[in-house]
Amino acid sequence: MIKNALLSVSDKTGIVDFAKGLVELGVTIYSTGGTLKTITDAGIAAKAVESLTGFPEMMDGRVKTLHPKVHGGILAIRDNTEHQKAMADHGIEPIDLVVVNLYPFRETIAKPNVSLEEAIENIDIGGPTMVRSAAKNHAYVGIVVNPNHYDEILTMLKEHGELTKEYRFGLAKEAFAHTAAYDVAIANYISGILNEGPTPPEYLSAYEKVTDLRYGENPHQKAAFYKEIGTAHGMGALKQLHGKELSYNNIVDMEAAWNMVWEFTDPAACIIKHTNPCGAATAATLHDAYVNAYEADSVSAFGGIVALNREVDAATAGEMSKIFLEVIMAPAFTKEALHILEAKKNIRLIELSKPESGQVTVKKVSGGLLVQTEDDILEDRAHYKVVTKVQPTEEQWKALEFAWKLVKHVKSNAILISNEKRTLGVGAGQMNRVGSAKIALEQAGEDAKGAVLASDAFFPFGDTVETAAKHGIAAIIQPGGSIRDEESIKAADEAGIAMVFTSIRHFKH
Repeated sequence: MIKNALLSVSDKTGIVDFAKGLVELGVTIYSTGGTLKTITDAGIAAKAVESLTGFPEMMDGRVKTLHPKVHGGILAIRDNTEHQKAMADHGIEPIDLVVVNLYPFRETIAKPNVSLEEAIENIDIGGPTMVRSAAKNHAYVGIVVNPNHYDEILTMLKEHGELTKEYRFGLAKEAFAHTAAYDVAIANYISGILNEGPTPPEYLSAYEKVTDLRYGENPHQKAAFYKEIGTAHGMGALKQLHGKELSYNNIVDMEAAWNMVWEFTDPAACIIKHTNPCGAATAATLHDAYVNAYEADSVSAFGGIVALNREVDAATAGEMSKIFLEVIMAPAFTKEALHILEAKKNIRLIELSKPESGQVTVKKVSGGLLVQTEDDILEDRAHYKVVTKVQPTEEQWKALEFAWKLVKHVKSNAILISNEKRTLGVGAGQMNRVGSAKIALEQAGEDAKGAVLASDAFFPFGDTVETAAKHGIAAIIQPGGSIRDEESIKAADEAGIAMVFTSIRHFKH
């Protein structure tokens, strides 16, 4: 039975109605600071924590609940005779329900130009201590950190007079997760102040479930989607406007598509299958960019993921509605575009902001994590080197730069054929580079004549250049750095191909 409850919350959502419900059930409420004021201003009876401790709140509220009469009341084992005696000897009242959520640390550090002093002052001490105490003693005490539980708790108390053992255990787990995530946010903030960079001594992160997924990569695998706790960003901030639920594979492909399309400032469209582009293009209008991307590989585009870097208009929506697509992603959709696309029941329409820079990529491996900075190095043709006798024309330079931006998003070994506005052929993930080149060149067909070729890593032999020459490739861009570079340069010179070395590798394993 719940006799006494302690309420001290930063997030006061629903706290008045909850406190009223507790009082109606005969529960005595003890409270602190702003919470006490909120409750009593609403005409609900509540006692200050000072009435328990005999001490006032002091030191700007830093010290108010850190007292044996608070923690003794929370931590006492109710059927332990020694604990009962100690409570009686020292006048300690049992506290059966603790309702606490913490100072808004994440919200504080999210404010522009927040000072270190303000951030530190918003580190909660008494709150986490009470939460952990109550969670530890969940056999006798209910701990509530989430306002969403208020109604169900009142219902349970009205119907049963107490919280079940199983329910208290679940609340305790949630409470420990709550304080753990809070400490992660603090530790990461301080790590940033110390300039420990993207690979600190401890890699800490906390996530909360967005939704369960139907399954993982395959139907027999369980899966769920989580977002980082705190300010939503990236895929964690997506807004689904229409269509059936997203799948595991959808989200993986969406990440690849979204990062790719924002390589460009001109209107651009990228169509993704299995994280690789089937087509990508830029144009003066979004409509033309999509059409060009689709025509690059119309067969593979069926059932693909489309990413666009402009608001989707009616003309573009009309083109996309002609085939089956799994997902369309864009920063926004016009009303006319939504009307057209929503006629297709299942198509997923996603609004999402431009990706943030300075992120890290994380890959889980057994027993650990691999963490690296993004492949977002700024490049300029002024730092590239033409290694052949033939120099690229200005048109070829534009095509080479276009291809170079895209090839880094293709799984290695990666070969991409393009002109200055769209992909013509893509070879991905083969065990040797010439194999990828053959796939890309076959896909490009006659369009390969006069086109350019980009490779994400150096050529180990001259065979890729020789294969490219047979298909009429006019210029090549690659990192260089092979001990057999001269073999590739010679092959390019003999074929009259211009070749550029970037000295930068974009291997995507």
